[in-house]
Amino acid sequence: MSQKNKFEYTIKENETELRIKELLKRNFGFSTRLMNKLKAGDYVKLNGSPVKMYATGDTGDRITIDLPQENSHFEPEQIPISVVYEDEDLLIVNKQPGFVVHPTKGHPCRTLANGIMNYMLESNKNYKIRFINRLDMDTSGLLVVAKNSHCQDDMQKQMIENAVVKKYAAVVKGVIDEDEGTVDLPIDKEHEDKVKRTVTDGGYPSVTHYKVLERFERGYTLVELLLETGRTHQIRVHMSHIGHPVVGDVLYGEASVWLIERQALHAKYLSFRHPVTGAVMELEAPLPDDMQELILKIRK
Repeated sequence: MSQKNKFEYTIKENETELRIKELLKRNFGFSTRLMNKLKAGDYVKLNGSPVKMYATGDTGDRITIDLPQENSHFEPEQIPISVVYEDEDLLIVNKQPGFVVHPTKGHPCRTLANGIMNYMLESNKNYKIRFINRLDMDTSGLLVVAKNSHCQDDMQKQMIENAVVKKYAAVVKGVIDEDEGTVDLPIDKEHEDKVKRTVTDGGYPSVTHYKVLERFERGYTLVELLLETGRTHQIRVHMSHIGHPVVGDVLYGEASVWLIERQALHAKYLSFRHPVTGAVMELEAPLPDDMQELILKIRK
């Protein structure tokens, strides 16, 4: 059971010879990093008293773990936050286009992190903002925030193990003939360019699956994309490489301001295992207005 940063467990009859450390790893899946953090302070208690990780307990003894309280220090700003799902462990939002995820040198303010900070203050909540996935500034869609270090570790592990299903919707230039296909080509930075990526031998393995949802006579295709890997700009690079750049993508294609003022790419679906309850989570974010308007324009 989770309540904010608190976890609880009652020792069973067949667990009295197991050390506290083993019980925590077995029942909560705490990472080594978090276990080391817990050992460094009085965060783990047995029947209300601090206990060492090597100790054992009796049947019915209650273990409580209060995770270290950590806070973010972003400047709160009035930025629209569209909450898709929230509980005491996770916050999942539908990111609007035009915002970077967190402050950088080029974007020190007006970021999603600033907006979430303001949302926390207004809803009387307090936790460290830990982004699990990233979206480019002009990509819209689902973003996951972990509210404690255990959830962060577990979600990152799921990402590494490819256990998180990520689907995107995009409108691309040209009519794709085949109903579905896979682009399995390595990606890396283009020479010394800090931003642009390219398909290149010796790059990082990158796999994108695509499925045609609708073809338009005016020379466009609406596709659903499923990522096996999560490289920077992966969809944009792969679709451009096969001759179908995302509409409005000025970095890997060309501007199409009469259709849409940003790349027509939206993170529409996520599926993963909840890091605390173990429940299978499936979340969807509908196409934003500007992409719906784009589709209406190219249908005419």
